[in-house]
Amino acid sequence: MHKRKVRNRVIWSVVAILIIIAGWFSFGPVDSSNNAKQKIVTIGVVGLTKEDETIWNSVEKTAQEKYGITIKIKNFTDYNQPNKALANGDIDLNSFQHYAFLDAWNKANHGTLVSIGNTYIAPIRIYSKKYKNIKDLPNGATIAVPNDASNESRALYVLKNAGLIKLKKGTKLVTVADIESNPKNLKIKEVSAEQTARVIDDVDASIVNNTYATPAKLGDKETIYIEPLNKDSEQWINLIAVDKKNKNKKIYKEVVKAFQTEKTKKLVKKLYGNTEVTAWGLNLK
Repeated sequence: MHKRKVRNRVIWSVVAILIIIAGWFSFGPVDSSNNAKQKIVTIGVVGLTKEDETIWNSVEKTAQEKYGITIKIKNFTDYNQPNKALANGDIDLNSFQHYAFLDAWNKANHGTLVSIGNTYIAPIRIYSKKYKNIKDLPNGATIAVPNDASNESRALYVLKNAGLIKLKKGTKLVTVADIESNPKNLKIKEVSAEQTARVIDDVDASIVNNTYATPAKLGDKETIYIEPLNKDSEQWINLIAVDKKNKNKKIYKEVVKAFQTEKTKKLVKKLYGNTEVTAWGLNLK
């Protein structure tokens, strides 16, 4: 009788183990696979540089180690592509634009893309090969500015903050028509963004985006003014964008957290010096 009880216990133990094993193979791998799929986030960027790649590699590592998220970077060559891809659901997030660009794109395309976190701002500068200080610019000086709507507006705000002109209040995107006061009678020369660096020898000063200043070897030596970080520059902060319907998804918020770290701040400073400034936690006045 005793032997029969022992044998029954052994049989039931084996059966229990087999049930557990069967359950694991039936359900374990499926759950794991589904979870892995949910933890992949594809982010669209534009013109990925070696420096950018280094930063994203660091963010990817943080996202994986801290949140179990695998980030995949999709590099676009055209600034018009990443927002379309995001709106179509081909990517999950994108990181290449500032608020002014996003607002303009949404209006033009009836878009519903929103920001879920700031990344950095690249202050633009006024460069000159004739003068060493913004105060040295003479009456009637000619200043070159980009002629596209977004960059021209930004350049005019830089001139405003430099104390050279006054702009009409209540307008975010301004043009030369919004100049209310120009005490030095500055001549604003509108040229294409890529020409702002090339015409610097022919003007008294030029406002050049970093994209074109770096290859033109314009640096601290030629800098006579740097765009300040204040309320006027807020719209030029770069961001991570998502479709509005997905803005509260935990996984996307975790990607932002993986980006907005002290580690990223130090890396941006190391790679870009003072040409880029991380833009979360800024106190803009």
